[in-house]
Amino acid sequence: MPKISAVVITYNEEDNIRRCLESLSWVDEIVVVDSYSQDDTKKIVSDFTDKIYDVEWEGFGKKKEFARKKASSEWVLSVDCDEVITPDLKDEVLKAVNEKDNYDGYYIPRRSNFLGKWMNHSGWYPDYVLRLFKKEKAKFNQALVHEKIEVFGKIGYLKNSLLHYTDPDIKSYLSKLDFYTTLNAEELLKKKKKTKVFDFILRPLGIFFKMFFLKRGFLDGIHGFILAVLSSFYVFIKYAKLWDLQRKKN
Repeated sequence: MPKISAVVITYNEEDNIRRCLESLSWVDEIVVVDSYSQDDTKKIVSDFTDKIYDVEWEGFGKKKEFARKKASSEWVLSVDCDEVITPDLKDEVLKAVNEKDNYDGYYIPRRSNFLGKWMNHSGWYPDYVLRLFKKEKAKFNQALVHEKIEVFGKIGYLKNSLLHYTDPDIKSYLSKLDFYTTLNAEELLKKKKKTKVFDFILRPLGIFFKMFFLKRGFLDGIHGFILAVLSSFYVFIKYAKLWDLQRKKN
Protein backbone atom coordinates (compact mmCIF):
# COMPACT_ATOMS: atom_id res chain seq x y z
CA MET A 1 0.00 0.00 0.00
CA PRO A 2 1.50 3.38 -1.02
CA LYS A 3 2.33 5.68 1.89
CA ILE A 4 1.19 9.28 2.23
CA SER A 5 2.99 12.26 3.78
CA ALA A 6 0.93 15.31 4.72
CA VAL A 7 2.89 18.57 4.50
CA VAL A 8 1.79 21.75 6.26
CA ILE A 9 3.52 25.14 6.49
CA THR A 10 2.89 27.33 9.53
CA TYR A 11 3.52 30.66 11.18
CA ASN A 12 1.65 31.76 14.30
CA GLU A 13 -1.27 29.42 13.58
CA GLU A 14 -2.20 28.34 17.09
CA ASP A 15 -5.88 29.06 16.38
CA ASN A 16 -6.04 26.73 13.36
CA ILE A 17 -3.33 24.10 13.46
CA ARG A 18 -4.88 21.58 15.88
CA ARG A 19 -8.09 21.26 13.87
CA CYS A 20 -6.01 20.78 10.71
CA LEU A 21 -3.66 18.14 12.13
CA GLU A 22 -6.45 16.21 13.82
CA SER A 23 -7.96 15.71 10.37
CA LEU A 24 -4.63 14.25 9.19
CA SER A 25 -4.19 11.63 11.92
CA TRP A 26 -4.63 8.81 9.37
CA VAL A 27 -1.63 9.63 7.12
CA ASP A 28 1.70 7.82 7.46
CA GLU A 29 3.68 10.98 8.17
CA ILE A 30 3.07 14.64 8.98
CA VAL A 31 5.75 17.17 8.05
CA VAL A 32 5.38 20.71 9.38
CA VAL A 33 7.60 23.59 8.24
CA ASP A 34 7.43 26.66 10.45
CA SER A 35 9.15 30.05 10.33
CA TYR A 36 9.97 30.62 13.99
CA SER A 37 6.42 31.12 15.27
CA GLN A 38 6.04 33.32 18.32
CA ASP A 39 2.90 31.65 19.65
CA ASP A 40 2.10 28.04 20.66
CA THR A 41 2.00 26.68 17.11
CA LYS A 42 4.99 24.35 17.45
CA LYS A 43 3.92 23.21 20.92
CA ILE A 44 0.59 22.08 19.46
CA VAL A 45 2.28 20.53 16.41
CA SER A 46 4.54 18.46 18.68
CA ASP A 47 1.43 16.56 19.84
CA PHE A 48 1.08 15.18 16.32
CA THR A 49 4.59 14.85 14.86
CA ASP A 50 8.27 15.24 15.63
CA LYS A 51 9.04 16.20 12.03
CA ILE A 52 9.03 19.95 12.59
CA TYR A 53 11.41 22.26 10.73
CA ASP A 54 12.13 25.99 10.97
CA VAL A 55 13.13 27.99 7.90
CA GLU A 56 13.49 31.70 7.25
CA TRP A 57 10.53 33.17 5.40
CA GLU A 58 11.25 33.52 1.67
CA GLY A 59 7.76 33.10 0.29
CA PHE A 60 5.11 30.40 0.08
CA GLY A 61 6.61 28.63 -2.92
CA LYS A 62 10.05 28.02 -1.41
CA LYS A 63 8.58 27.00 1.94
CA LYS A 64 6.22 24.45 0.43
CA GLU A 65 8.95 23.08 -1.81
CA PHE A 66 11.14 22.61 1.28
CA ALA A 67 8.27 20.69 2.88
CA ARG A 68 7.84 18.50 -0.21
CA LYS A 69 11.52 17.59 -0.16
CA LYS A 70 11.31 16.63 3.53
CA ALA A 71 8.43 14.22 2.91
CA SER A 72 9.51 10.59 2.83
CA SER A 73 6.42 8.94 1.32
CA GLU A 74 5.56 8.18 -2.29
CA TRP A 75 2.51 10.45 -2.15
CA VAL A 76 2.27 13.96 -0.71
CA LEU A 77 -0.90 15.67 0.53
CA SER A 78 -0.38 19.43 0.87
CA VAL A 79 -2.77 21.06 3.35
CA ASP A 80 -2.92 24.62 4.67
CA CYS A 81 -3.34 25.39 8.38
CA ASP A 82 -6.89 26.62 7.97
CA GLU A 83 -8.01 23.56 6.00
CA VAL A 84 -9.55 20.25 7.07
CA ILE A 85 -9.64 16.82 5.42
CA THR A 86 -13.12 15.36 5.89
CA PRO A 87 -13.66 11.60 6.49
CA ASP A 88 -15.17 11.25 3.00
CA LEU A 89 -12.20 13.00 1.42
CA LYS A 90 -9.83 10.81 3.45
CA ASP A 91 -11.49 7.67 2.06
CA GLU A 92 -11.32 9.03 -1.48
CA VAL A 93 -7.63 9.94 -1.13
CA LEU A 94 -6.80 6.45 0.15
CA LYS A 95 -8.71 4.90 -2.73
CA ALA A 96 -7.01 7.16 -5.27
CA VAL A 97 -3.43 6.37 -4.22
CA ASN A 98 -4.19 2.65 -4.26
CA GLU A 99 -5.70 2.61 -7.73
CA LYS A 100 -3.45 1.70 -10.61
CA ASP A 101 -4.81 4.40 -12.93
CA ASN A 102 -1.47 6.07 -13.72
CA TYR A 103 -2.47 9.43 -12.22
CA ASP A 104 0.43 11.40 -10.76
CA GLY A 105 -1.62 14.13 -9.10
CA TYR A 106 -5.17 15.10 -8.20
CA TYR A 107 -7.18 18.28 -7.99
CA ILE A 108 -9.45 18.53 -4.95
CA PRO A 109 -12.55 20.77 -4.82
CA ARG A 110 -12.30 23.24 -1.93
CA ARG A 111 -15.27 24.71 -0.07
CA SER A 112 -14.53 27.91 1.85
CA ASN A 113 -16.18 29.26 4.98
CA PHE A 114 -16.37 33.07 4.85
CA LEU A 115 -17.62 34.93 7.93
CA GLY A 116 -19.34 31.78 9.19
CA LYS A 117 -21.00 30.83 5.89
CA TRP A 118 -20.09 28.09 3.42
CA MET A 119 -19.86 29.86 0.08
CA ASN A 120 -21.51 28.13 -2.87
CA HIS A 121 -21.05 30.83 -5.52
CA SER A 122 -18.92 33.98 -6.06
CA GLY A 123 -16.34 31.87 -7.92
CA TRP A 124 -15.36 30.26 -4.62
CA TYR A 125 -16.91 26.84 -5.22
CA PRO A 126 -15.84 24.50 -6.56
CA ASP A 127 -12.36 25.96 -6.13
CA TYR A 128 -10.15 23.17 -7.46
CA VAL A 129 -6.69 23.04 -5.89
CA LEU A 130 -3.92 20.57 -6.75
CA ARG A 131 -2.99 19.10 -3.36
CA LEU A 132 -2.38 15.37 -3.82
CA PHE A 133 0.60 14.28 -5.88
CA LYS A 134 3.50 11.85 -6.18
CA LYS A 135 6.53 13.39 -4.52
CA GLU A 136 8.94 12.63 -7.35
CA LYS A 137 6.52 13.78 -10.04
CA ALA A 138 5.89 17.29 -8.77
CA LYS A 139 7.55 20.53 -7.72
CA PHE A 140 6.41 23.87 -6.25
CA ASN A 141 7.44 27.04 -8.03
CA GLN A 142 9.29 29.87 -6.26
CA ALA A 143 6.43 32.38 -6.10
CA LEU A 144 6.17 34.57 -3.01
CA VAL A 145 2.40 34.12 -3.01
CA HIS A 146 -0.21 32.12 -4.95
CA GLU A 147 2.38 29.41 -5.45
CA LYS A 148 1.73 26.61 -7.93
CA ILE A 149 2.61 22.93 -7.89
CA GLU A 150 3.60 21.54 -11.26
CA VAL A 151 2.91 17.83 -11.78
CA PHE A 152 4.92 16.06 -14.45
CA GLY A 153 2.34 13.53 -15.49
CA LYS A 154 -1.37 12.76 -15.66
CA ILE A 155 -3.74 14.65 -13.35
CA GLY A 156 -7.16 13.52 -12.11
CA TYR A 157 -9.96 15.05 -10.05
CA LEU A 158 -11.42 14.02 -6.71
CA LYS A 159 -15.07 14.65 -5.79
CA ASN A 160 -15.15 15.23 -2.04
CA SER A 161 -14.35 18.71 -0.76
CA LEU A 162 -11.45 20.05 1.25
CA LEU A 163 -12.89 22.38 3.89
CA HIS A 164 -11.32 25.83 4.10
CA TYR A 165 -11.96 27.98 7.19
CA THR A 166 -10.55 31.06 5.54
CA ASP A 167 -11.94 34.19 7.22
CA PRO A 168 -13.83 33.92 10.54
CA ASP A 169 -14.28 37.71 10.72
CA ILE A 170 -13.54 40.97 8.91
CA LYS A 171 -10.50 41.66 11.08
CA SER A 172 -8.94 38.39 9.94
CA TYR A 173 -9.67 39.18 6.30
CA LEU A 174 -8.11 42.63 6.51
CA SER A 175 -5.02 41.26 8.25
CA LYS A 176 -4.53 38.72 5.45
CA LEU A 177 -5.28 41.38 2.85
CA ASP A 178 -2.43 43.55 4.11
CA PHE A 179 0.01 40.62 4.08
CA TYR A 180 -0.99 39.11 0.75
CA THR A 181 -1.28 42.38 -1.18
CA THR A 182 2.25 43.27 -0.11
CA LEU A 183 3.52 39.96 -1.49
CA ASN A 184 1.46 40.40 -4.67
CA ALA A 185 2.88 43.87 -5.22
CA GLU A 186 6.43 42.63 -4.71
CA GLU A 187 5.85 39.83 -7.23
CA LEU A 188 4.47 42.29 -9.79
CA LEU A 189 7.43 44.61 -9.20
CA LYS A 190 9.86 41.75 -9.92
CA LYS A 191 7.97 41.10 -13.16
CA LYS A 192 8.35 44.82 -14.02
CA LYS A 193 4.61 45.33 -14.18
CA LYS A 194 3.70 49.01 -14.71
CA THR A 195 0.63 50.50 -13.05
CA LYS A 196 -2.02 52.23 -15.12
CA VAL A 197 -5.26 54.06 -14.34
CA PHE A 198 -7.00 50.89 -15.57
CA ASP A 199 -5.52 48.96 -12.64
CA PHE A 200 -7.02 51.32 -10.04
CA ILE A 201 -10.49 51.75 -11.52
CA LEU A 202 -11.53 49.06 -13.99
CA ARG A 203 -9.79 46.06 -12.40
CA PRO A 204 -11.53 46.47 -9.02
CA LEU A 205 -14.89 47.13 -10.70
CA GLY A 206 -14.35 44.15 -12.96
CA ILE A 207 -13.69 41.85 -10.00
CA PHE A 208 -16.87 43.01 -8.26
CA PHE A 209 -18.98 42.52 -11.40
CA LYS A 210 -17.48 39.11 -12.06
CA MET A 211 -17.93 37.77 -8.52
CA PHE A 212 -21.30 39.28 -7.67
CA PHE A 213 -23.04 38.95 -11.03
CA LEU A 214 -21.24 36.57 -13.41
CA LYS A 215 -20.32 34.12 -10.63
CA ARG A 216 -23.74 34.68 -8.98
CA GLY A 217 -22.38 35.92 -5.70
CA PHE A 218 -25.78 37.52 -5.07
CA LEU A 219 -27.04 33.99 -4.32
CA ASP A 220 -24.70 33.96 -1.32
CA GLY A 221 -26.65 36.90 0.11
CA ILE A 222 -24.95 39.60 2.16
CA HIS A 223 -21.87 37.36 2.44
CA GLY A 224 -21.56 37.37 -1.34
CA PHE A 225 -21.90 41.14 -1.49
CA ILE A 226 -19.31 41.73 1.24
CA LEU A 227 -16.92 39.27 -0.38
CA ALA A 228 -17.23 40.97 -3.79
CA VAL A 229 -16.63 44.41 -2.25
CA LEU A 230 -13.63 43.24 -0.22
CA SER A 231 -12.19 41.39 -3.22
CA SER A 232 -12.38 44.53 -5.36
CA PHE A 233 -10.71 46.45 -2.52
CA TYR A 234 -8.00 43.77 -2.44
CA VAL A 235 -7.22 44.37 -6.11
CA PHE A 236 -7.13 48.15 -5.60
CA ILE A 237 -4.73 47.86 -2.65
CA LYS A 238 -2.49 45.43 -4.53
CA TYR A 239 -1.94 47.89 -7.37
CA ALA A 240 -1.73 50.87 -5.01
CA LYS A 241 1.11 49.09 -3.18
CA LEU A 242 2.79 48.30 -6.50
CA TRP A 243 2.57 51.99 -7.45
CA ASP A 244 4.03 52.92 -4.06
CA LEU A 245 6.93 50.49 -4.50
CA GLN A 246 7.67 51.91 -7.93
CA ARG A 247 7.47 55.45 -6.57
CA LYS A 248 10.03 54.64 -3.86
CA LYS A 249 12.26 52.81 -6.32
CA ASN A 250 12.30 55.75 -8.70
